[in-house]
Amino acid sequence: MTDNPAPTTVLVVDDQAMVRQGFAALLNSREGITVLGDAADGAQAVEQATRLHPDVVFMDVRMPVMDGLEAARRILSSGLDPAPRIIMLTTFDLD
Repeated sequence: MTDNPAPTTVLVVDDQAMVRQGFAALLNSREGITVLGDAADGAQAVEQATRLHPDVVFMDVRMPVMDGLEAARRILSSGLDPAPRIIMLTTFDLD
């Protein structure tokens, strides 16, 4: 009998729908990864993360309503246990 560990769950956050869809398709094609949902801005990301409890959040930095840095701060201080790992993504080349 083999142990099948629970899949790593992911929330994809980006203000561009095509980017969200692309990452979700790529991640869902990998064994052991399940995309739980997505969000188009930081405020939605905070709501989705607290509702879905993902293991990992792929988060864009620059988004409308609330940027990814503030959303990450709010998610990490929300009391989720365990807190999700947050991977920040950007195509913007400024510090």
